[in-house]
Order: sequence, then structure tokens, then C-alpha cells
Amino acid sequence: MGIDKAAVIGAGVMGSGIAAQIANAGVPVLLLDIPVAGEDRSALAKGAIQRMLKADPAPFMHKGAAKLITPGNTEDDLERLAGADWIVEAVVEDLEVKRDLYARIEAVRKDGSIVSSNTSTLPLALLVDGQPERFARDFLITHFFNPPRYMRLLELVVGEATGAETLDAIRDFADRRLGKSLVMCNDTPGFVANRIGNFWLQCAVNAARDHGLTVEEADAVMSRPVGIPKTGVFGLLDLVGIDLIPKVDASLAAALPEGDAYHGIRRGWDLLDRLIAEGYTGRKGKGGFYRLDKSGGKRVKEAINLETGDYAPAAKPALESLTASKTGGLKALIEHDDRGGRFAWAVLSQTLSYAATHVPETTDAICDVDRALKFGYAWKYGPFELIDRLGAAYFAGRLEQDGRAVPPLLAKAAKAGGFYRVEGGHLQYLKVDGSYAKVPRPEGVLLLEDVKRAGAPIAKNGSASLWDIGDGVVCLEVHTKLNTIDMDVIAIMETAVKTVEKDYKALVIYNEGSQFSAGANLGLALFAANTALWPMIEGLVEQGQKAYRKLKHAPFPVVAAPSGLALGGGCEILLHSDAVQAHAESYVGLVEAGVGLIPGWGGCTELLTRLAADPKRPKGPMPPVVEAFETIGTAKVAKSAFEARELGFLRPEDGITFNRERLLAEAKAKALELAEGYAPPEPAELILPGPSGKAALDFALKDLRLKGAATEHDMVVARELATVLTGGPGADPTEPAAPDTVLALERRAFMTLVRTEPTLARMEHTLETGKPLRN
Repeated sequence: MGIDKAAVIGAGVMGSGIAAQIANAGVPVLLLDIPVAGEDRSALAKGAIQRMLKADPAPFMHKGAAKLITPGNTEDDLERLAGADWIVEAVVEDLEVKRDLYARIEAVRKDGSIVSSNTSTLPLALLVDGQPERFARDFLITHFFNPPRYMRLLELVVGEATGAETLDAIRDFADRRLGKSLVMCNDTPGFVANRIGNFWLQCAVNAARDHGLTVEEADAVMSRPVGIPKTGVFGLLDLVGIDLIPKVDASLAAALPEGDAYHGIRRGWDLLDRLIAEGYTGRKGKGGFYRLDKSGGKRVKEAINLETGDYAPAAKPALESLTASKTGGLKALIEHDDRGGRFAWAVLSQTLSYAATHVPETTDAICDVDRALKFGYAWKYGPFELIDRLGAAYFAGRLEQDGRAVPPLLAKAAKAGGFYRVEGGHLQYLKVDGSYAKVPRPEGVLLLEDVKRAGAPIAKNGSASLWDIGDGVVCLEVHTKLNTIDMDVIAIMETAVKTVEKDYKALVIYNEGSQFSAGANLGLALFAANTALWPMIEGLVEQGQKAYRKLKHAPFPVVAAPSGLALGGGCEILLHSDAVQAHAESYVGLVEAGVGLIPGWGGCTELLTRLAADPKRPKGPMPPVVEAFETIGTAKVAKSAFEARELGFLRPEDGITFNRERLLAEAKAKALELAEGYAPPEPAELILPGPSGKAALDFALKDLRLKGAATEHDMVVARELATVLTGGPGADPTEPAAPDTVLALERRAFMTLVRTEPTLARMEHTLETGKPLRN
């Protein structure tokens, strides 16, 4: 059963976002909402598409995806559901509204089509009650998380009547085409992620008030020190919308059994009621627990006082517990006796105990609970992984010390040594019966973390490693901060070329960090520049160029498999690879101009070569130069793999993987495919426009300067870039130029710029703030 066409009913934030992600996967989708009075009865669905085209972060991976969505309304267009293989209901959380809609859907849908609900609170048993047998067989819950493009979790709930084919079709489509990490949930209130997530939020709000923390302090403690996104608690509530808090609370409380611990932590809060009444509903309103004061022409971030309700400029927290956590980790945080430490223990002790209490009620396996919180709430560690980081015996003992009950599952983990263990190179999880089982991986999934558990690296230094991932393929893994590239990474690249050439078939460059690579180690370059170690910088540039060229012309295929940021030197890895298998959420760019430099490891040369070779792009010496000049000079960053293809960072034939966990396996498959009869690429010959092309770019630059669109140092950088891309003063537009010519120009321009004071100031500012400086 394939899904070639889909429909979504409900064009609100979630429904339209689900439609966008289905369209991102290349599947046509019908988006319906209720008709409105006036000339255009489908205005709600059409308006949703237009809003998404302007939204940031963008629901669409590329603008063309929007063309796959057909807007309509539930009166004039309902019969068009007959063409859909999958119909997603995302209307208001009202049981009778949904049941009425289901009856109308059932009357027009084709046999074998799948119907699912995006409900987050209503039990499946109630949704299908009274529905025909055919409907119940083809129905399930598919609970997406907001925003659907970026949040990887999809919770699935099936009923007794749900057909196996129905579940299999959705699992396959959601996994491979939508890129979702799937968690099978039992038909219980809130399912898994929201059941625990809402409990955690309520605990955190209560504890912040009880222990006298400021909003800023609570968010600083309950974020990175715990492995939770920097929004923390109050920042997250602002993000999702404060006005939703009472609704979610009431819905969850109504559905949970009387003895559930959630009832014991519910509290009314006058401040929350006041904020909602006055329009302070979070980021979508006038502000919330945080707001931006734009008076006086400035943008000042303010935080609310939880006692008085007054706003004041947000202050950086100065808690000793936060300092202790930087060196002592999570245990040091919860053991500290200041209000931050007491707050952390109050929140985590309740939340983690709650999670342990409700397995197998919510889902059968603790690893699924951990996946739900990691992929639905973006936690770095799930609840059971957090307990293991503290030590299950320690955590149980601390609960006993406080006179609190130890959940039976936690007691078993404390006795067994933890919720997880590694046995025979395989990760195992603790089952409810006290035995261990291997953490399951879907068919076709290959994770480097599993490879690393099972054996030792082929080669390793402090910055990178080589791993045998089977079938004659080696994986080069960078593991520096943000996976930046330094001399040790370059050394491993050279080792990889020698090793693979001797004993293997192919090389994949991949890691499982949040970012593929943020580029060259800027701190190292700045240190060398500030101490006038120019030979060191020149050596870094020259060695980098040589290593990248060796990758490009190696006697075996090299496949880059990026996910997250692939900037600067990370982007240059992609440009030097034989093929790229990119995660859809890859953000790619040559951004060196933002710090007053130009690409120095062959990025200019390779992007020019890529653009000139594209059969769909204009021909001649100037078009690729102009496009590369604009892309590099403005430090454009593709916001998806599809945009990276449009900018020329990916070839038309390069692959895009939606599911992050399938990226390595698909990159490996591509490498093995290329290895059959592989021959390294011949050196490219570039036709460069020379001085006449440089003059044309200089003319355009003067116009930008006159309009105030470029600073004086922007002009300096741009002129150097123009010289490189046009081939320098000696270039002859009637003769092909060797890539080495452009590489030499890159080195010279890089070394010229890195010696300038404005570039050093930009580098330092970027390192300190993470933002570019315009000077």
C-alpha cells in the first residue's frame, strides 16, 4: 500500500505544517478547512499556505513544495478526498466535531485509504466508537509535534481493529518519506511525550515559585545543565503559547485517572490568568514571561517578576549551582544547596519518578519513552538516560532519603545496575520484567554509535576518527566542538586516503553530532593571527588544500553525509566529494565573507566548477562567476538540502535523506554503488573571464557601496573574491585555466585578508557572540 496523494483537514498551525512536510516529501496534498463567507470560500486554506511561505523558520524546505498543496474547503471540495491515500484530520479537539467529520469522510473516501487523527488528548477508542468497521480498520492516531518539519517525533496509536497493512503503510511513509522517529504508544491520555512533558513543565513552574527563582534562573538551570534546549521552561511556554497552558492542563486532568500524580501538582496562578487576559500570550502575543521592550529605539529583553508581575531587563543568572554543574555535571547541580540546586532536584526527582511509574502504561519500552522526549521535546537525554547519568541506585537512594516512594521499575534498575547496559557490543535496555533486551533498530538503519560500541577505531586522534562500517567502507568522523576542522582533522583526512586506498573500497564522511561541521577552527586561526604566527596559518591553508584535493582525486569514491550545519570548511568537504547524501535538514554555505575572509580550501574553485558543469545553468565564462560571487560574497546559507541543490552546493543527482537515522546507511550504499568500476575525476578546466570580468564585478561593487549596502571592508573582501573567481590579471578567457591557478589565488587572498585589522575584529566578534560584525 503506497501513499502517493494525501489530504489534511484543518489548516491551522499544525494541520498546515503537516501538509507542508508531506509536500516537502514530494507528495501532492489537499488542504481543507471550513468554508468562509465571501467570494473565496477556501480563504482559510489559501491563507495558511501564504503564511507558511513567509514564516521563519520556514515550514517549506523549498518554495516549490508549496505548489504541491491544493487549497479547498470542507463543503465544496470534500469529494476530492476520494483521490487521497492518506487523510489526516487536524481539527479542533472536540469529540463530536471529529466524529461528525469522520462520518462525512467515510462517505467519500476510497476503499483502503488511511484516515488518521492528529489529536493529542482524545483516546482512539472514543474516536472510533460507533464508526463503521471499515473506518476502524483504516484508522489510527498520528500525533505530530510542532513545528512538524523540525520536530522528529511521531507518536502512533492503533486500536484493536486497526489493520496491519494500515499501520505498516504509515510507519514506512512517516519514517522514510517524512523523516519521523516513530514511537508506538498505548491509548492513554497525553500518550508519552506530552504526558511526561506537561508534568515536567508544571513541576518546574511550581518549583520556581516555591524556591524563589527568577525566570532567568529557572531557565538557566532547567536547560543546558540538564541537556534541555536553552529555552528552558518559561522560554518554552512563551514559544508554544501561554494561552494554551490552561487548555492543555484541563484536557489532561480530565482524561487522567483520579490517582495520577499530575492531579497533585496542579495549581491555579493569578499571574498566568492576568497575562492571558492582557494579551501576553508568549511570542505570538505582546510577550509573556519574556518580552522585548522596543521603546527608545532599542530592543531590550525583559523578564517578568514571578511575584509582582513587573518586567525588568533580563539579568544573567549567577548561581553557584550553575558554576558547579560546569565541572561536576548533573549530580553536582542537584546536590548543591543553593536555590538552583534545590529547584533542579525538585523538578527532576518528580519528573523522572513519574516517567518510571508509567511504564508500561504509556508504552512498553523505556527506550521509547526516551526517544519520545528526545525527539518531541528536543531533550539531549531521555528520562531513563538521565537517571542512568545520575546512577539508578543513587537516584533511588535519594528518593528514599527524602521519604518518597521508589517506583518498582526504578528499584529493579537500581538492583540491576541501570536502565541501559552494553553487552557484547550491543546497547540493551531494562524491560519491565527485570531482564534486558537489545535496543531495536528499524531495518535499514545504521548508526555510528552502534559501530563504536562494537569495536575500536581504525585510527584516531583528539579531533577525528576512522571507523570500519562494514562491506569495505570506512567512516571519517570529526568530533571537535561543533565539529570544526583543525590540523588533526586534516591529518586524519590524509590517513584516511592512505588507509582506504590500501585496504578498503570507499570513504564516507559523517558524524552523529548536531552539526556536520561549522567550518575551520576560527579560534585557532585567530590565536595564530594575534601572535603573528603567519607561517602557521599559511601552513593550515596549504595543508588543508592538499588534503581536500587528495580526497577529490583519491582512487576510491568519497561520499559526504551532512546533517545540520555544513559551513565554510564543512561545505568544502561536500564540494570535494564524489557524491553527497545529505540529510534534508542540512544548512550549507561558504560563509567566510561574514568574518572578512574568503574560502581557502578550494571552495571557490569547486563551486565554480560545479556551477559551470550544471547543464541547466547558463553557459559562458561570466554566469558561473557572477553566481559564485553572489553566493560566496553574501555568505548565503541554504536552509535545507533542497536549497543547497538550488545554490549549487549539491549536484542534481546528489541524494537527500529525510530520516536522520537512515543517513549513514544510505551514504554507505551510495559509496558502494560508486565503488564498482570507480575512476577518480579528471582535473576540471575552467574558462575564466580575467580582467574584463573583474572590471564588471568592480562596477557592480561600486554601485553597492554608493547605495550604502556594503562597508569599506566589505569592498576589500569582495575585490579579493572577484580577483580569485575571475582568474586574476593573467587569465585568458579563450584558454582553460587549471584549478591549481585558482587555488593559488585563494591562498594569496586568504593570507592578505587575515592580516587586516577589520577581519581580525570580525573573527573575534564572531567567536564571542556567534554573530557577524559589519565594520
